[in-house]
Amino acid sequence: MYVPSPGTHEVPQATQAPLPGAAAALIGVAALIVVLVPFLWPLAEHFNAIAHEGAHALLGGAMGFSLVGVHLYGDASGVTEWGPATPDTGARRTLTRFVGYLGPSGFGLCTAKLIETGRGITVLWIVILLLALLFVVTRKSFGIFTVSATIALLALATRYAHTGLEELISYGLTWLLLLSGVRVAVAHGVNAGDAANLSRTTHIPRLIWALLWLAGTLLALVIGGKWLVLRT
Repeated sequence: MYVPSPGTHEVPQATQAPLPGAAAALIGVAALIVVLVPFLWPLAEHFNAIAHEGAHALLGGAMGFSLVGVHLYGDASGVTEWGPATPDTGARRTLTRFVGYLGPSGFGLCTAKLIETGRGITVLWIVILLLALLFVVTRKSFGIFTVSATIALLALATRYAHTGLEELISYGLTWLLLLSGVRVAVAHGVNAGDAANLSRTTHIPRLIWALLWLAGTLLALVIGGKWLVLRT
C-alpha cells in the first residue's frame, strides 16, 4: 500500500481502468432485469423519459428554437413545449422531433465511450450537469420530482461513494440508457406520438420512423455494449 510522505498529497488519477469485461457484462444483465421485470421497469422508464425529453430540448435549443419548458408526467410520458415562433415543419423541426426516441441510446453511447476511455467517474458529473440544465426548464409536473431526485441521488454518490461504487453506477446508468432505448422503441413503435407528428409533417409513414428508431437504438446497444465489455 502506498503511504504519502509527510507534506505530500496523493493526486487522483485523471482516468480509471475500465472494469473487466465479465463485470461489465454482469452489470448489463442486472440492467436488463430492471428493464424487463414489470415492477422494476417504471424506474428505468422514467429515467428514459428524462433522456427522451432532454434530447428534444438539447437539440431544439442548439437549433435556435425558443424553448418554453419541459413537462414530465407520472405515466413516464412527456412533452417539450416550444414558443409560438417555432415552425411546425422544416428539416430542423423534423430532426428535433426525430431525436427523442434516439436520445437515451445516444446519451448511453456517449457515456459508454467515456467509460471505455477511462472516464467512468466523469460520466456522473456530466449527467448531473445535464440534469441540472433540464431541471431549470422543467415546468410544474411530475418531472420536478423525478429530475431533482435523480440529481440528488447522483450527487450523493459522487460525494460519499468510493471510486469503485461510482464506476458501478456509471456502468449501470449507461446500460439502462442503452437497453431502455430499445425497449421503448419496440413498445411504442408506430403508436408513438412523435411518429404521428413526423408522419403528418413529412408524409413519411409512421412505420418508417418506428423502424429507424428501432435500428438506431439496436445499433447503439451493439456499439455501446462492445465498448463496455470488449477490450481492444
